[in-house]
Amino acid sequence: MKVAVIILCVLALLFGAGAYYFYSQASKATAEFDRLNGANKELAFQISKLEEEKASIVQELEQKISDISRSKEEEVAKVKGTYDELVEGMKQEIEDGKIKITRLADRLSVSMVDKILFPSGEAEVTPEGVKVLERVGKVLKNTTNKVIRVEGHTDNVPISSKLIKKYPTNWELSNARATNVVRFLQEKVGIESARLEAVGLAEFHPIASNETVEGRSQNRRIEIILLPDIKDVKVEK
Repeated sequence: MKVAVIILCVLALLFGAGAYYFYSQASKATAEFDRLNGANKELAFQISKLEEEKASIVQELEQKISDISRSKEEEVAKVKGTYDELVEGMKQEIEDGKIKITRLADRLSVSMVDKILFPSGEAEVTPEGVKVLERVGKVLKNTTNKVIRVEGHTDNVPISSKLIKKYPTNWELSNARATNVVRFLQEKVGIESARLEAVGLAEFHPIASNETVEGRSQNRRIEIILLPDIKDVKVEK
C-alpha cells in the first residue's frame, strides 16, 4: 500500500513537472509568436510607407520630366522662330553664299564670310558689314535665355609684314574681329553685354581645306552662335 502511494506521488510529481514544462514552453512560444506577429505588422507598415514614398517620388520625377520636356520643346520652337526670321531676312546674302544659317535643336549659328564684314587683313567693320550686323542683331536681341557667342576664325595664311605690328598672329586678328562685332552688338544694337561673348580661334577650327582659295575664303569667317544660358539652369541639391 505504501509503495503504491509512493508511486502515485512520484507520478503526480512527474505529471506536474511535465505540465509545468509544457506550460512554460507554450507561454514562451506564445510570447515569441506575439513578438514575431508584431514585428511582421511593423514590417508590413514600413513596406506600405516605402511604397507610398516610392509612388510619390515616381510621380514627382514624371512631373519634372514632363516640365523639362515641355520647356525644351518651347525653347526649340523659339529658336526655330528665330531661324526662320533670319533666313527670311537674309535671303539675298544666303543665296550669294555670304551667310550660312544652321540650326540644331535649341542652338543656332550664323556664319558670315569675312569679306562681308571686314576689309582684307583688318578688324574694323565695313559699312556693308554694319548693315548686315544690324539686321542680324535686331533678330537676336529679341531672343531670351540665350548667350550670343561671337567667334572669329581665319585661314592659315600668316599675317602680312605690313600688319604684323598690329596683329602679330592670326590669334590677335581673329580676337579683334570677334571683339569688334561684340562691341557693335552691344553699343549699336543694344544687346545686353552679359549675354555676349567674344572668342578668337585663329586658323585652328577650319570648315574647309586651306589648300584652295575657295577653302581659305570659307575659313575666314565670323560665327555668331546662339547657345542656352547655363546660368538659367537650376540645379537642385
